[in-house]
Amino acid sequence: MQSLEIRRARLDDARGVAVVHVRTWQSAYRGVIDDSVLDALDIDDRAARWSNWIHASNAGEPTGGDANAPHTMLVAELDGQIVGWAAFGAGRDEGQSRSGELAGLYVHPEHWSKRVGHALIERVEAELQREGFHDAYLWVLFGNERAVRFYEGHHWVADGNEKIDDAGGAHELREVRHRRTLR
Repeated sequence: MQSLEIRRARLDDARGVAVVHVRTWQSAYRGVIDDSVLDALDIDDRAARWSNWIHASNAGEPTGGDANAPHTMLVAELDGQIVGWAAFGAGRDEGQSRSGELAGLYVHPEHWSKRVGHALIERVEAELQREGFHDAYLWVLFGNERAVRFYEGHHWVADGNEKIDDAGGAHELREVRHRRTLR
């Protein structure tokens, strides 16, 4: 791998974040989410949404979720191109504000298994520890076995909790929660 840089997202990263988001969903969730939903994902639409999200995050404003907690986004940049990103902060789910949350971690499919995800998750875990969290959680889409293997390889363990989400315009996406002790 050439020079991978992990840094805080800037407004001008929104399109790169959107490309990673859309291409990862289209690859990772094919066969898990209806193809029509995946095929309809629009990079320009996602870029506008991520621009607003990054602006709010960098201003320390709420970025969404039930607890309306501000989250941080880190990007993985390789030779000037965004190849991955992760969003994290205080838990947004009810009763989880004392836990950290890894709200999303995506790596462009062309960079899977090249340690980009590893670099991102290690940095997120370190940042959550620095922010004073002793444990953290994340949600994985049921059926995304590649992600489950990745997270379990980094000591995140399913805790038996599930939820139904409708993120991305799909109906009833079943997610499984994984937790990890950080200290």
